[in-house]
Parts: sequence; C-alpha cells; structure tokens
Amino acid sequence: MRPTLDETIDRLGAARFREDPIAGRKYSRATSIISSAYKRHGAILQRALLERLKDCARLRVWTEDDFKLSHESLRQVRVAERLDSLLQAQLPYGDRERSVRVDILVFDEARHSINAYNVKRGNGSYDGGKRRIIHEELVRTQMLLSDYGRGSGFVSETSHAHIIFYYGLLSLPPPLAISGDDLDEHFQFPVREAIEFVNAYFVARLTELIEQED
Repeated sequence: MRPTLDETIDRLGAARFREDPIAGRKYSRATSIISSAYKRHGAILQRALLERLKDCARLRVWTEDDFKLSHESLRQVRVAERLDSLLQAQLPYGDRERSVRVDILVFDEARHSINAYNVKRGNGSYDGGKRRIIHEELVRTQMLLSDYGRGSGFVSETSHAHIIFYYGLLSLPPPLAISGDDLDEHFQFPVREAIEFVNAYFVARLTELIEQED
C-alpha cells in the first residue's frame, strides 16, 4: 500500500487550486488538499481491506469492474412494493441492462458463501434519492450474485451483497450495511487494525503535505 499512498500524496501536492478571497493562499491550499483527500480516501479504504482479506487462507478475494445488472433484475425492482422482499430472489447472470463496479468479492471456502461489498467512508449522509439508487443497485447485485459466482467456478450455499460504511454513518439498514467497527466479527478475521495502520500512514503524509510551505 505504501507506493499507492505516496503516489496519492504526490498528486494532491501537485494539484492546482484557486485562491479564495477570504481564505488567502495558505488556507485555500489546505482546503483544496483536504477536500481532494476526502474523495480519494474511500478508494484507499477499499484497497486496504481488499489486500488484508487476501491474507486469509480460506478466502478467495477479487474485484469486479463490470458486474452486469440484468433487465429482469430492473423489472423486479420496479414492480416490488419493498426492495427487501427481493433479497431471497436468485436470477441468472449474464444479461446486461447496465454494469456496476463491485469493490470486493469474497468466496469463503469454509462457509461456502459468496459476498459482494462496496466500500464507502460512511462519514456523511446521502439524500433520499441517492439512498434509493444505492439500495436498488445492492439488491440487484444480490439477486444475480449466486449465479455470477457459479459462472466463476464458486458454487455457494449463501450469497449476500453489502455496503461497508467504514466510519459508521449507515445510509442503509443492517445487515445490508456494515460499520467498520463490525468488520472483524463479520469476516471472522482481523482486518480493522491493518486498515487503521494504512490510515495512520496516510494521515501522517497528508499532515506533512498541508504543513509544508507552498
């Protein structure tokens, strides 16, 4: 992770910013760096969790940039009175209405389960429209996940899609949403300490960058 974090800091330091009339150059620069760091931090959390999960021998872990959401999954979401009622549905994977990225996919060889995770910072809230979109994508992913896994060679007894809100502000209800505080228990494997080690390094480098004379 260190080369990735160092590259992120270098990009933050090289970015141009517009000086605000009331903030002055120093605070305009700091504000620009911090706001850009917020946007990049979610990807850092995702990568830190991904790499840590790879250390667990019973888990097979990967990322899917092109997870296909089918026309049928969209139809069912549109006619359902409650999205939660669709969580037990299993649909064939392969048809594409559109695609989404799944940050982390995990096949647990001991539990015979396949789970999908998207990772968000979870330090702020979304409006109702955005929460609805997140919820719909999550439910559609879950409906297709079991057959997706089967096509990838992973036959599972259970399949679930989750969103991790790392800092605990959950925009969806559990068990769809998972707080960072619950990750060790969820995976039955220690991940939180490793993520916080990455965070500490990023914060130290970010603080050093902000305090540098421009």
